[in-house]
Amino acid sequence: MIVEYLYSLAQVPAAQWNGLLADDQPFLRHEFLATLEESGSLGQGTGWQPAHQILKDGQGRLLAAMPAYLKLHSYGEYVFDWAWADACRRAGIDYYPKLLAAVPFSPVQGARLLGEPGACATLLDATTGSLADLELSSLHVNFTDPKADALLQAREGWLARIGCQFHWHNRGYRDYADFLTALTSRKRKQLRKERDQVAGLGVSFDWRTGSELSEAEWDFVYACYANTYEVRGQDPYLTRAFFSLLAERLPQAIRVVLVQQGSRPVAMAFYLKDDTTLYGRYWGFLQEFDCLHFETCFYQGIEYAIAEGLQRFDAGAQGEHKLIRGFEPTLTRSWHYLVHPGLRAAVAEFLDQERAGVRAYARQAAEALPYRQEDGATPC
Repeated sequence: MIVEYLYSLAQVPAAQWNGLLADDQPFLRHEFLATLEESGSLGQGTGWQPAHQILKDGQGRLLAAMPAYLKLHSYGEYVFDWAWADACRRAGIDYYPKLLAAVPFSPVQGARLLGEPGACATLLDATTGSLADLELSSLHVNFTDPKADALLQAREGWLARIGCQFHWHNRGYRDYADFLTALTSRKRKQLRKERDQVAGLGVSFDWRTGSELSEAEWDFVYACYANTYEVRGQDPYLTRAFFSLLAERLPQAIRVVLVQQGSRPVAMAFYLKDDTTLYGRYWGFLQEFDCLHFETCFYQGIEYAIAEGLQRFDAGAQGEHKLIRGFEPTLTRSWHYLVHPGLRAAVAEFLDQERAGVRAYARQAAEALPYRQEDGATPC
């Protein structure tokens, strides 16, 4: 068997890469990852250098793959290891470059080891075994699925880290009004008040697929997206070309909500979807209105998920403000292999304490959910 590094996803045919996927989640598809590269959102000058790991048999058939990137910083990962990097700096240890297996700029759970478990195990062991020779400090596998969790947990030297996100679950609601009946009276009133406030603005919400937007409308989407970074003095991760390229390659997975006040566009939300889940990714506005973010990014998404029969709505990272809107605490997992034994021991001790804190936080958060007791969510 042969292990190779790919410095561009164009080096492997899309059909072969996609043939390793177990479901239709868009983030791991060749079209999505290749668009990140070809649009200039990754690559030279970004601190993200594609370094995908693949395993082939003797006849050159693709058996397993891991989307991976050489990282020169820790931006855009949503699993925060800046303190580890700083400790290395003070100790005279090089933390960068490191190898990261993840979906860039998207804290979404899913497959990270693609292929049959045996082939994935071979690829994983070969990759970790090569880190020291390649002068890489570590390998990080972020936001894993249960298959990767099982493989990584069974291997020596891997450290588990948990986090907490907030996801909405569809419990067979007939419509949004039916969802509201599952909430306590006080929370129902709050959500209705917020939606009534937005309705009074005279705005409309137009849902589109990726193929239904003009280039001028994509210009507007990008202006809104970029504005969310610019107001914080940051550069946006994605380029304008990313949106048009993805619309060409995965139009069926894209949903965009265009918000207009009269004939004037004022805001947007960018979603992706698969057969079971709606993923809220990006939001932006050119004119700010109270509660418009909640309506565009949460209530519109909940209504859409119910109407389409989707099981889950993942509205992105962070979000205690999601709790009172019915999004339930959900534990996420990431795994970390650190070559330096002293660093590994120190991080292991830290993670033991952090895990207890995160689990306690998730349990406490579940108690604050707005559901009536008989309809309440199961605590983490």
